[in-house]
Amino acid sequence: MMTETPNNGDRLTGKVAVVVGAGQTPGDTIGNGRATSLALARQGARIVAVDRFLEAAEETCAMVRAEGGEAIGVRADITVESDCITLAEQAQAAWDQIDVLVNNVGIGTGDAGATTLTEQSWDLIFDVNLKGMWLTCKHVLPLMRARRTGSIVNISSLAAVASAPMLAYKTSKAGVNSLTESLAGANAKHGIRVNAIMPGLMDTPMAMVGVAAATGVDPSDLRRMRDAAVPLGRRMGTAWDVANAVLFLASDEAGFITGAILPVDGGQSIRVG
Repeated sequence: MMTETPNNGDRLTGKVAVVVGAGQTPGDTIGNGRATSLALARQGARIVAVDRFLEAAEETCAMVRAEGGEAIGVRADITVESDCITLAEQAQAAWDQIDVLVNNVGIGTGDAGATTLTEQSWDLIFDVNLKGMWLTCKHVLPLMRARRTGSIVNISSLAAVASAPMLAYKTSKAGVNSLTESLAGANAKHGIRVNAIMPGLMDTPMAMVGVAAATGVDPSDLRRMRDAAVPLGRRMGTAWDVANAVLFLASDEAGFITGAILPVDGGQSIRVG
C-alpha cells in the first residue's frame, strides 16, 4: 500500500496549491483533504487550506506548519459563488499565484433510490458535489489562464462508474468526470491540465463514520466487510493513496496528462462478475 509522502521533497517547490475540503470530520484516521495538504506541502507547495469550517482548515494548516511548511486557512462554502470568488482572491493575495487546485469536497447526505430520494437531498448533493466544483474552477481558471499554467485535480468516486445504491451521489460523481473532461479540453490551449481521481473504498473518517452511521453496522465489522471487497491485498486504501495520486497529477511529472480519470481503488473497477 502507498505510504506517506516523504518530507523535504522538491516536486512542487515554488508552487501554490489550493486544497478545497482541507479539513476533516473527527476520526482515528486521516482524511483525503488533510493528507493531500500535507503531501503537497512536503514537496514544497505553499498551501491554501479551504474548508466550510475554518477551525478544521486551521488544524490542517497547523500540521503543515509543524513540518516546516507554509499554509493559510480560508473559510468558504463552495455552493455559494461569492465564497468561491473570495477563496480565489485570498489565495492570489497571499502568494500572487495559484498553480494547483484540488477539489476534494463531496457528500452523500440523505441519498437514496429513485423512488425515495427527496428533491432537497438531490439538490444538496448536486450543489456540493458538482456545482461547487464548477464554481471553484470558474474563479481559479482565469488566474491560471493569465499565467498559462496550472493543474486542477478533481476528486470523483468509483461510484461514478460502478454499481451503487446512492442515486444522487453516483450521478453527481459521473458529472464530475464529465466536467473534468470538458474543462481539460477547453483549457489545454491555456496550458492548464485537468484530471480526476476516482477513489474506491477508503479508510477515512468521513467514509467510515458516515457509512457506519447510515447503515447501523458496527465500525469494526464494517471495516472487515470493506477490506474483503478490495482485490488488492484485501485492504481498503487510505487517504495517503489519494494524496500521492494527487501529488503526481499536480506535479510536472504529469505534464503531458490531461483529461484522465484515474481509479485509485485497489482493483475494484476491473472486477467483472
